Amino acid sequence: MSALLAPWTHGFMVDALVVGLMVAVLAAILSCFVVVKGWSLMGDAVSHAILPGVVVAYLIGAPLVIGAFVAGFACALASGAIRATSRIKEDAAMGVVFSGMFAVGLILLTQVRSNVHLSHVLFGSILGIEAEDFWQTLVIAAVGLLILAIRGRDLVLFCFDPGQARIAGLNVARLRLLLLAVLAASIVAGVQAVGVILVVALLITPGAIGLLMADRFGRMVWVSVAAACTATVVGIQVSFMLDASTAGSIVLALSLLFIAALLGSPKHGLLRRRVVAAR
Repeated sequence: MSALLAPWTHGFMVDALVVGLMVAVLAAILSCFVVVKGWSLMGDAVSHAILPGVVVAYLIGAPLVIGAFVAGFACALASGAIRATSRIKEDAAMGVVFSGMFAVGLILLTQVRSNVHLSHVLFGSILGIEAEDFWQTLVIAAVGLLILAIRGRDLVLFCFDPGQARIAGLNVARLRLLLLAVLAASIVAGVQAVGVILVVALLITPGAIGLLMADRFGRMVWVSVAAACTATVVGIQVSFMLDASTAGSIVLALSLLFIAALLGSPKHGLLRRRVVAAR
């Protein structure tokens, strides 16, 4: 027990836990909307597309968080514009836009010559997060959670049935932009914890676990949050003890929870189906 508690005596571990849990809660709640809406690829696209925004913001001396948000939101809007004005479907449009933007970001990243290492944008730096990034992440996550709390019911209706939301008098276009904005903000917050490459796991896997374990949206959210928080605590602990990648450890723990839900879900698990089929 003392060995398990020893890592949490360090201040940087406590900071990592606070940031990780805040990001995990926001990403887990948002992942439920993403999974239900079928926007899993959108989360992947936006998470990769923020890279050029970060590099450009650094080059012009602007806050990195602003560059990341602008680039991510621009990716989402560009994908929607291509879908609306051409024969290209939304998933293909997102693939074209985010791969192009990510490629531009990689090229810019290799051309930056400075003492500042921007590689943490790709791989995360939760155990070495700076004080400024710490507070930025908490503020962004708190604002995202507040928006979801205020407009959550409207967004749920929009995700499940946009037509019914329109009939109910809701502005579907504005709700779409709002959900995209919160998605981009959560990715910007998550970059500080797990980096661009792995942040998409926090935006998809918790929601997938919740979908397997619950039939009601409210319960789905609680299951998703519990899974994301558990994976965050376990991942940080394991990464410290094994001197392994923190981002990789968090996502691996989350993946193992998904496998457990896939196999052992009381209603939708593979083992349950096998038992029913045997009868």
